[in-house]
Amino acid sequence: MRTLILLLCCCANLLAAAPLQTAQLLAAGQEPVRIVCIGDSITGVYYHSGGRRAYPEMLQLALKQLYPQAQITVRNAGISGDTTTGGLKRLETDVLAHKPQLVTIMFGMNDLVKTPVDVFKKNLHEMIARCRTSGAEVVLCTQNSVVETEPRPSARLAEFTQSIRDVAKEESLVVADCFAAFEAVHAADASEWNLLLSDAIHPNMAGHKLFAETLTQAITGKTTSLREIGPPMPVLPHTLARIQAAQPVRVLAMPPYDEVIKPALQELFPGVEVKVTPWPVAGQTLAQIEVAARKVRSMAQDLVIIAVPADLPLQDQQQFHHDYSWIMNWSLSFGPQQWDVVVALPSNAKPTLSQEEQRHEAFALRLIKAQDLSMITRRAGDPSLLFKSLSTWLAKNHP
Repeated sequence: MRTLILLLCCCANLLAAAPLQTAQLLAAGQEPVRIVCIGDSITGVYYHSGGRRAYPEMLQLALKQLYPQAQITVRNAGISGDTTTGGLKRLETDVLAHKPQLVTIMFGMNDLVKTPVDVFKKNLHEMIARCRTSGAEVVLCTQNSVVETEPRPSARLAEFTQSIRDVAKEESLVVADCFAAFEAVHAADASEWNLLLSDAIHPNMAGHKLFAETLTQAITGKTTSLREIGPPMPVLPHTLARIQAAQPVRVLAMPPYDEVIKPALQELFPGVEVKVTPWPVAGQTLAQIEVAARKVRSMAQDLVIIAVPADLPLQDQQQFHHDYSWIMNWSLSFGPQQWDVVVALPSNAKPTLSQEEQRHEAFALRLIKAQDLSMITRRAGDPSLLFKSLSTWLAKNHP
């Protein structure tokens, strides 16, 4: 189904534009291929996709799947809050200075709030002209569909999305129609579409994988899947760097991990100093835990362990999605990850689960994977085995 969606979304655009020389370079595998993706926070590496990568990084993985012999570098030039006006100002330093063969451009989410549509189109035309003058090909990208809010009404987003398609037609360019890909999912199943989003406007990693698949289709005419790509390794890069530098490791952890993370780390790394701050959650609702999570970014920590209890009453699925996602979002630094975040499945504190708790866990599992965060999976047996299971998990994920 996902492959069919990508084919339907991209077919018309591919027929309207000349084949990309970049695809030929990738297939030949004889010289390095440099791609730069410029855009706003939806392009850049921020909390909503896990803080370690976004669709440009996933595009590199997707192209490498199709062309394993190719030498590919995809550079991420996304900056939060940026518009086409800002993109023009930094085009030379952030994009063209790297001498790319291909530039992908994804703007619009902030322009539709700040920029008249005619100026937006003019800026796109100017960016395209400057990229072509430098010798780079261009692929225009529409952005994702969003949860409608007052600053970003659906009609306004649709107007800007169509203007991107219009500019591409005028310039005879390929379009990676990410908006159409998202809307195809929405038409098939609104709940599945919701699971592509980390908040009202930003896709999570599941959404970024769809972006990268859509871009790959637009660039190469071929389909590929990133669904089975797990979180990046190593799982705890910041924590390991602190340990290697003989620095204390500061941990913020929900129960029961606040009691076992210190001895588990010291078993694997004898002599390491571990300072644990408990994150109490007993007796709180998911919404209350989400409010408490808003303080995490202001705290000094190297590792955050999220372990939402399994026995919370199930909410409306959309509200559960909002609260659970924002517990993860607030636990991450705003931009590229400055500390490690892992999530323990709700069941990890219990040997058995009720039917309601199993449903709770299944949905939490999907949200954790969509956020591209590493996960401490469920362990069987008595709760007294928690220390052993955590030690095993740490050892398995220690490079």
